[in-house]
Amino acid sequence: MKAYIATANGPQLSDLEIPAPRRGMVQVKVAAAALNRVDLAMAKGYQHGSEGGLGRPLGLEWSGVVTAIGEGVEGLSVGDRVMGMGGGAFAEFVAVYPFQLSRTPDAMDDATAATLPVALRTMHNALATVGGLKSGERVLIQGASTGVGLIGMQIAKRLGAALVVGTSTTPERVERLGDYGADLAVNSRDPAWVQAVLDKTDGAGVDLVIDQVSGELLNQSLQATRVLGRIVNVGRLGGNMAPFDAETLAMRRISLIGVTFRTRTRAELVEINAAMLADLGEAIATGAFHIPVAGTFEFGDLAGAIDLMASNAHFGKITLRI
Repeated sequence: MKAYIATANGPQLSDLEIPAPRRGMVQVKVAAAALNRVDLAMAKGYQHGSEGGLGRPLGLEWSGVVTAIGEGVEGLSVGDRVMGMGGGAFAEFVAVYPFQLSRTPDAMDDATAATLPVALRTMHNALATVGGLKSGERVLIQGASTGVGLIGMQIAKRLGAALVVGTSTTPERVERLGDYGADLAVNSRDPAWVQAVLDKTDGAGVDLVIDQVSGELLNQSLQATRVLGRIVNVGRLGGNMAPFDAETLAMRRISLIGVTFRTRTRAELVEINAAMLADLGEAIATGAFHIPVAGTFEFGDLAGAIDLMASNAHFGKITLRI
């Protein structure tokens, strides 16, 4: 099969053996794959947890059709349309465990399905499991115009959030956040954004922040969070290191929690997928969640897809047709 692997000179389209499903696994013929921000680093040979590294297949999410079933697998059949999260997505075939999969709704096209797996698992875990979101609470999504952020706002609404605030960094993107669940959309480059959130919450601040940005923005997030509120950090698009306002953290008694998939055990990943499907499976099946596809590239043009991702000029997700 054809697959992209990481080399010292960037992604290289190579011939690899089609992965056979071992016991407890299924083989999937990939129809479409989606890019994530981390693919920029992985394309240069960096590892992302147990995935990636020089000589390893690239890509983390995809959609396709089950083509073979390993021993011991129940509930899946050859011909089932699925979407999944796992390494080696930029390839014609993958072999994965069932917990990495969910079913693709009948009416959903492959490109759309490929955009959802990472966002659904990441944001359900951050909002519901780690963030402990309760119906009626107020949520702020930092970096809401990313694919994960757009899904995060939709999940927050689905779980009963009374107010969803989304941030982005350009007026054009801020203007579009309302279409994906934002009751209040603010530009995080405008120093007045914190006051806008406080005004919307009668001076209290939000109950829960999902932070995809950190860097210097974290201190402003602290100011926009209520006493005894929570901040869950899932990304650091704005930088890993910055001066930190420990005084505001302490005075507001805010819980600051970090999460990543890179250090999860297989048992934890099974639980994450099961919890997500328990809460959102019905909504997924009806096509309730959506991310705009900003660009679709042919399989042979991964370089073009990576260039668009690196430009940061897109809104939504970038996909490969495989």
